[in-house]
Amino acid sequence: MEPLSAHGLPRLSWIDTLYSKCNYNTDGYEGEGAEDGKSQDGSETLPYIDESPTMSPQLCVAQGPDGEPISPTPPEGLHEGDLGKGLEMKKLVLSGFLTSEEIYINQLEALQLPLRPLKATATTSQPVLTMQQIDTIFYKIQDILEIHKEFYDALSPSIQQWDEKVTVGHLFKKLASQLGVYKAFVDNYKIALETAEKCSQANIQFQKISENLKVKGPKDSKDCSTVSMEALLYKPIDRVTRSTLVLHDLLKHTPEDHPDFPLLQDALRISQNFLSSINEEIDPRRTAVTTPKGEARQLVKDGFLVEVSESSRKLRHVFLFTDLLLCAKMKKTAVGRHQQYECKWYIPLADLTFQTPDESDPCPSIQVLPEHEIEEMKMKISVLKNEIQKEKKAPKGQSRVERLRKKMNEQESWLLLHSPTIPFRVHNKHGKTFLFLLSSDYERSEWRESIQKLQKKDLQVCILTTYELQVLTNSCVKLRTVHNIPVTGNKDDEESSGLYGFLHVIVHSAKGFKESANLYCTLEVDSFGYFVSKAKTRVFRDTAEPSWNEEFEIELEGSQYLRILCYEKCYDKSMLNKDDNEIVDKIMGKGQVQLDPQTVQSKNWQMDVIEMNGIKVEFSMKFTSRDLSLKRTPSKKQSGVFGVKISVVTKRERSKVPYIVRQCIEEVEKRGIDEVGIYRISGVATDIQALKLAFDTNTKDILMMLSDMDINAIAGTLKLYFRELPEPLLTDRLYPAFMEGIALSDPAAKENCMMHLLRSLPEPNIMTFLTLLDHLKRVAEKEPVNKMSLHNLATVFGPTLLRPSESESLKGQHIMSATDIWSHDVMGQVQVLLYYLQHPPISYAELKRNTLYFSTDV
Repeated sequence: MEPLSAHGLPRLSWIDTLYSKCNYNTDGYEGEGAEDGKSQDGSETLPYIDESPTMSPQLCVAQGPDGEPISPTPPEGLHEGDLGKGLEMKKLVLSGFLTSEEIYINQLEALQLPLRPLKATATTSQPVLTMQQIDTIFYKIQDILEIHKEFYDALSPSIQQWDEKVTVGHLFKKLASQLGVYKAFVDNYKIALETAEKCSQANIQFQKISENLKVKGPKDSKDCSTVSMEALLYKPIDRVTRSTLVLHDLLKHTPEDHPDFPLLQDALRISQNFLSSINEEIDPRRTAVTTPKGEARQLVKDGFLVEVSESSRKLRHVFLFTDLLLCAKMKKTAVGRHQQYECKWYIPLADLTFQTPDESDPCPSIQVLPEHEIEEMKMKISVLKNEIQKEKKAPKGQSRVERLRKKMNEQESWLLLHSPTIPFRVHNKHGKTFLFLLSSDYERSEWRESIQKLQKKDLQVCILTTYELQVLTNSCVKLRTVHNIPVTGNKDDEESSGLYGFLHVIVHSAKGFKESANLYCTLEVDSFGYFVSKAKTRVFRDTAEPSWNEEFEIELEGSQYLRILCYEKCYDKSMLNKDDNEIVDKIMGKGQVQLDPQTVQSKNWQMDVIEMNGIKVEFSMKFTSRDLSLKRTPSKKQSGVFGVKISVVTKRERSKVPYIVRQCIEEVEKRGIDEVGIYRISGVATDIQALKLAFDTNTKDILMMLSDMDINAIAGTLKLYFRELPEPLLTDRLYPAFMEGIALSDPAAKENCMMHLLRSLPEPNIMTFLTLLDHLKRVAEKEPVNKMSLHNLATVFGPTLLRPSESESLKGQHIMSATDIWSHDVMGQVQVLLYYLQHPPISYAELKRNTLYFSTDV
């Protein structure tokens, strides 16, 4: 069996932060073992004793400026009406935790598996490992395994016999009280890892064992995965953090008067005090990289960035140390060999400056792909995700799943390489300028702030010798906190896949500014592994307390985080950024919140505050799943235009095309055709609702409102009108035929079919569709300015004009599941509209006159 790479597996967040800062001694570890019950420095390992007072209100690991834990408000007890829901949520949390506990036990058993044969050979003439090495590597694993087996066996019956009388708090408190064993494991963790690595290099037999450990799948599964010993040794470290998160969730759904509540509070307090103590003890002794000259150099931040090098995009791993910025790429290594980095360049922080807008260095040409190619790739990735989910349920689908995963990883990697467009330039005072491309201003700001914070210290210029640079580059493999590019294939199956649907966000106001300024906010969400800007408030002029109260509808594509950035608008024309020819606005603050599915998926608005650099931004949000947001709901009223059949509206108006369509198109062509991202950028939801009401009530001031309204709100109103039609513009009846027609291969047959289908539409639908078609073509003519190609417009309008109403969806099985956002149906809908957009001009008269020999049975 070929050995696998020991370093290629993802690690999780908590110990990464700790381990990434570990002492790296270039002399290496000499391999001293640990006797049972003693740490490697020879001192006794005592049981973990929590000496804080019982029922402490300190339920959060976050710390204040004085280093003391900050206490959040304890969870409020559930009201009587919520008891049933709370009980069910508590059971769901426990069931999920029990499943992950089973996986964890299987991982510990896999780690234990080679222990007996290794001990058997230790007393022979040709031992694989010495007893001392065995005791060091497997220190406390058996004890941890027994603790969790006992916990699992006690918790499982409670979930099976679940009702309001069942208590589990005592089990979690007992588990927390046994953290002394984890304390001993953590103290030994670094030495265990170094010993295992040294033994792997010295003994090929142990290398094969340590890099090919077999982990059983869940009970009902025959699956078996191959995992390295390094990855498995990390699992106990991560488990404490995960258990702490589960305790938070359990408290959220447990009434204060339930017997479990005080026990779960105690368990959480003990766990978090334990985590704090581990942080305090490990951080100081694990932060430095020691250079041959004895200088302390710490890793502050690292991550994957796209560098523009020789006019092409390259994926780099960038490491920010306390005194220098190092850009590296991963070397290609043979299977079974350890990963290695190659240093491309480094800049001492004392010599590093950020390129200012007035500098006149020639800017490297940036290769930017058309947006429709990015969107097409997203569609392909989403289709692959759906296929993987289906194959997982199919018998013998595992081998196909692996092939699909590999293909999806390639496509996601391509997307991460080609989607970033925001320039981030760093310059060496004595040499070259380097250009990175990032996907979000938030990320650019984080890198800039981290560097500037370090530059405030008294830095000496460091010039590394070839040997010193090699030592530092080699240490990056162990020090890195980000192990893999953020693609789906590098996530555990149990990790959240994010939210699919629409997030409604109201940005209310902000406080904490020291002086008046021109202020606005932008909203970013993550999708496909990177963050994108989705919405922007209006600029609130000359104020220290802006009150925007603007609502936005943001489409989520597997999103897990919402970011809010607060800017001061710069009107100084001299401050022009030569990279993107935009005025540079100053970021006043930034922050992010996790989109927790349990919290967000509520019918009610959830109010929250993000604190950023002393500024507090108040906002509200609520989430609508894709299944719910795509329902067409006919209007119950006979008047108005929204949700009313298009034939009814045109008959009432005595027009061929609804007034709302004609007026919105006219206004967009008058002053919005040059607007960047027209029809793609969200309009303010409150403005759209105001226009909707005005059209529905036939307000006399509608033309005045249109002329004063933000153009994105008008574009949004037109999209909303088509989305809320009780039946799609291209009709439910013809939908299957449109999908079959676009799939035809023969161009002549496709032309025949698609034109015949247009003629088969009711007259108001044909006229409205042709009017919209001509308008969208005129918008696309301005693509160099507005960045909206025919493909972009087809992506925006295709599903809106074709998606069947709910009843027809259910009949034809066209309804989309939460993760089916870019399904084959959606791709087909986009392709249908794109076909007509790319077709030579189609006139109504010619369409009706041209009777083709084509079956009328559609």
